Amino acid sequence: MNLIQWIDFKILGDDRGRLVALEMDNAVPFKIKRVYYIYGTAENVGRGYHAHKELLQVAICVSGRCRMIMDDGVTREEVWLDSPSKGLWIDRMVWHEMHDFSADCVLLVLASDRYDEADYIRRHEDFLAELIR
Repeated sequence: MNLIQWIDFKILGDDRGRLVALEMDNAVPFKIKRVYYIYGTAENVGRGYHAHKELLQVAICVSGRCRMIMDDGVTREEVWLDSPSKGLWIDRMVWHEMHDFSADCVLLVLASDRYDEADYIRRHEDFLAELIR
């Protein structure tokens, strides 16, 4: 299974600049119930380190870049997020970590549901145990 699944967004624009529209059920394959972004991440600090039982997400680096690690319990893959016109699909039950944030990185995340702590799996050992249930 390839854990790196991109969603390419249509780029609109002209000589004034570029625009990307993120529309649910069009560019984004789910109803967007939460939008958040990460920025100002200190040097050598990683983020994420969790999986979700049900939540679907799309991560978009709208400025700068960061390295994403994706892990389904069998395969571990990594990729750089560095384009505002590409979103990385984060499926349910995929452990994900973000590393090596550039100083100008702004990582935007679209989520299929509101924040729910009960949906998080925050320990990798618990994530692996949940997969074999």
